[in-house]
Amino acid sequence: MSIEGAFSHTFSSMWKYDVFLSFRGEDTRNNFTDHLHVALKKSGITVFKDDIELEKGKSTSLELYKAIEESRISIIVSSRNYASSTWCLNELVKIFQCMMTMKHTVFPIFYDVDPSVVRKQTGTFQEAFSKHEETFRENMEKVQKWRAALIEVANLSGWCLKDRPESKFIKEIVNEILRRLSHTTLRTHEDLVGLNSRITRLLRLMNTSSNEVRMIGICRMGGIGKTTIARAIYDLISCEFEGSSFLANVREISEKSGLVCLQEQLISNILRERKIKVWNVHEGIKMIRSRLRNFKILIVIDDVDNINQLNELTGKHDWFGRGSRIIITTRDKHLLMTHGVDFIYEAEKLADEEALQLFSLKAFKNYQPPEEYEQVVQTCFKVC
Repeated sequence: MSIEGAFSHTFSSMWKYDVFLSFRGEDTRNNFTDHLHVALKKSGITVFKDDIELEKGKSTSLELYKAIEESRISIIVSSRNYASSTWCLNELVKIFQCMMTMKHTVFPIFYDVDPSVVRKQTGTFQEAFSKHEETFRENMEKVQKWRAALIEVANLSGWCLKDRPESKFIKEIVNEILRRLSHTTLRTHEDLVGLNSRITRLLRLMNTSSNEVRMIGICRMGGIGKTTIARAIYDLISCEFEGSSFLANVREISEKSGLVCLQEQLISNILRERKIKVWNVHEGIKMIRSRLRNFKILIVIDDVDNINQLNELTGKHDWFGRGSRIIITTRDKHLLMTHGVDFIYEAEKLADEEALQLFSLKAFKNYQPPEEYEQVVQTCFKVC
């Protein structure tokens, strides 16, 4: 099995959603939570928001709990009347159960309430619990679970809005979620034998702390893992840039549909605008140069086989803003040299030991073959 094949198998994770949003609808549904939801989605983050995602005809509580279990991160928007909703409190208990048992990450946002009010359950939270204790006097254990969950929320590291501009506040949250998702994605690569060492080498060439524009080429034969490495790097560092675009299968797409559609995709991804229309290649070049030159961006041009593809997508360094990084994958080293990339990384083959580990991982779900098969596997690898 090629490295790409192993990657596609491993990368399909247990998560259906990146983020589960827990909020008091009457407080924030049509203002802060709606703005946050839109900003997360524009950044390519998959969000479960209960008033949008719930399927009609299904048990609401079961669907919500399932969505929490299928989310990597929960964002809890604590607002003045959050504690008055038993619905929100039950969600909260489930979220903390997942945090304890499923490596679920939880971020609180204190929208118009101080964390100390949530922790000590004073003010509107005290009023809410007075009513809960009256209503659930036969089931005080449930009320105590709600109280304990709120204390846990207040003790977590999160965000407090106070008097800050909401747009900047939301941008900070989105950037942190992107950063966390990148680290989570990288952890899914740990089962890909030899990948992390290759990522480390490429990151040195990237040097994202530098403000110069850099073009980095990844080359070697097909199936060796060029796209896998580029995707892993992209997932890891894209949150550090103002915009990003991964143009996959450039050779195939340009043959079938031409370069205009790739130019449209590139501009659309960076500007986060859906309806970008490019009439011809030359207009596309002008749009890329004029509209992207002030942004610090990350672009991956994957599987290139023709110099025109590079000239018409990422022609020169000054097309892009300071600190931008362009990664190009190709089988043709000469093509990279012709285009004038700054660094070329020749993707290494797996060492014999790594190849054996990869085979064992796929065949036996372990880095080493079982003892009874070890001699047979070793013999096969020697013959190969």
